[in-house]
Formats: sequence, structure tokens, C-alpha cells
Amino acid sequence: MRRFLDGLYLVSGGLAAVFMVALLVAILMLIVTRQIGVHISGLDAYAGYFMAAAGFLALAHTFSRGEHIRVTLLLSALPAKGRIRLDIFALLVACAITANLAWFSCKLVLDSYAFNDISTGDDATPLWIPQVVMAVGTIIFFIAILDETIRRCKGIPPASESDEQRYE
Repeated sequence: MRRFLDGLYLVSGGLAAVFMVALLVAILMLIVTRQIGVHISGLDAYAGYFMAAAGFLALAHTFSRGEHIRVTLLLSALPAKGRIRLDIFALLVACAITANLAWFSCKLVLDSYAFNDISTGDDATPLWIPQVVMAVGTIIFFIAILDETIRRCKGIPPASESDEQRYE
């Protein structure tokens, strides 16, 4: 199971990188086509979709690598048991928040599909298409936080911690 989850986070991060490259290509195309006087309808909207996809798909990979911003001032002032308890409490709160985010992201996709919601730009893209990527990213992020919460409850130190931090 560990190998599967780590692979899932890696694939999610890889897809985020692909969408970042797609964003770069879209922006470069916007710049070049504007300079030569050609207009590609909806390209700016797609750049926005690519940026959102990259951001949401990168969440789980970034979290699993310990790269999310954390305020450790309070944690470092606590004794070891207090640190673990506060860390688990924070992870449980994060589970609740990300579960909510994943739920409502999926609901948004279903609602957009049911109401045949389309973008207001020139492209008239059905909005459920870019929203699916956001929902998938939030689901994988929830899985990553739930995974870390379970690991911490079992007493397993965060995978992102160095050996020096673990034994302080």
C-alpha cells in the first residue's frame, strides 16, 4: 500500500508538472500570436485552467515531501508528547478541511455537468472538464493527509523529516 500511495503522489506531482509546461506553452502562444496579430480564442482561459490544474495536482506531492508551509514555533516549544498530540490534532483538522474541500469539489463537477455550465469566455468550454482535475487533486490531497494522519497516530515519524529532526 505504501508503494501505491507514494506512486500516486508522484504521478500527481508529475501531472502537475505537465500542466505547468502546458501553461508555459499557452502563455508563450498568447505572447507570440499577439505580436503577429493573430487571436486564438479561449487560449487565456485554458492558461487559467492549466494553472489551476497544476496547483491542485501538486498539493499531495508537495505535502508528502514536507514542503507545505508549517508554523513550527509552537511545536518546537512543546515537549515531545505535546508535539505529537498537537501534530495529530492539526492533521485531524486538516483531514476535516480537505475532506470538505474534496466533497464540494466533486459536487461542483456534478452540478456543472448537470446544469451544462460553460465558461463565459470565447471558448465556451464545459466547466466540468477543468473542474474534474481540481476535484481529483483535492481527493488525492485528502488521501495524502489521511495517510499522514494514520502514520502519525501509529507513531511513525513524518517521512519528510530528516534524521536530525526525528531524534531531537
